Amino acid sequence: MKVILVYDDIFLQHHTPAFHPESVDRLKAILKAIRERRDLEKSIEWIKPKQATREEITLVHDASYFDYIMNSKPGYLDSDTYLSEGSKEAALYAAGAVITAVENISSDRKRFFCLVRPPGHHAERNEAMGFCIFNNVAIGACYAKKKGYERIYIVDFDVHHGNGTQHIFEYDPDVFYFSTHQSPLYPGTGKSSEKGYGNAEGTILNVPLKPGAGDQELMEIYNNDFVNSFKKFNPHILFVSAGYDLRDKDPLASLNVTKEGLREIIKIILNTAKELPIIFSLEGGYNLSSLSESVVITVEEMWKS
Repeated sequence: MKVILVYDDIFLQHHTPAFHPESVDRLKAILKAIRERRDLEKSIEWIKPKQATREEITLVHDASYFDYIMNSKPGYLDSDTYLSEGSKEAALYAAGAVITAVENISSDRKRFFCLVRPPGHHAERNEAMGFCIFNNVAIGACYAKKKGYERIYIVDFDVHHGNGTQHIFEYDPDVFYFSTHQSPLYPGTGKSSEKGYGNAEGTILNVPLKPGAGDQELMEIYNNDFVNSFKKFNPHILFVSAGYDLRDKDPLASLNVTKEGLREIIKIILNTAKELPIIFSLEGGYNLSSLSESVVITVEEMWKS
């Protein structure tokens, strides 16, 4: 089964200031690493994303927030999140990439990697945060619900907690959000006591990690907490917020997950959801070497699964 990579050069038009961690060089490094692996080419089908519409973005975000972004001039939206001339279109296509993946699911097209920027999991309903403008995975998940996927599981292994994704779904019993993340660390959310509200209580599972946590701790968590919660929830589709800043050389965090550890985590995720459509969407990862290496590892394992 081929891995579908959803990508467009429009993502290179989201420019950030010099020395900003979320730079265009991230995607360039990933593309270079993939293209250097000629043996992987036969496993990949490249497709272009659609541009998400206002109606699709507002499945998640407030209409007033969408209008605010579309009418904003270049500059910082918050202390971390920069809007350039090309950022609005890139953000619409980043959300559209996850929607495109959902639209292209078929019996022989079930493994998707959305190679996008800007990332999304920090974006709240009405607020840009942490390099994120629109919440790509949340928009894709809501679109999947409209398409008839009744129970949706989101796993987020970015080193930073996906506050936006959690807050968007914490009252929704049909969406399970599982996150492993370093704590203390930005944005300061993601306590293990945060479990969802009302009918959705129990559909949030946060596993905060101490600085220095590595392969053994993460593999144990994914073999137990992830697998057990996944099987209990029994979802129809899996989304993955794939943040590779959990790697050992990332400059913005201090976990010690090696490439071997990452491969095992990816294997656990893929094997657990083996029969389901699986959509990865790129989030963080700021060491260019380990980021590109990690994406290649992920695509390899998606192909093998």
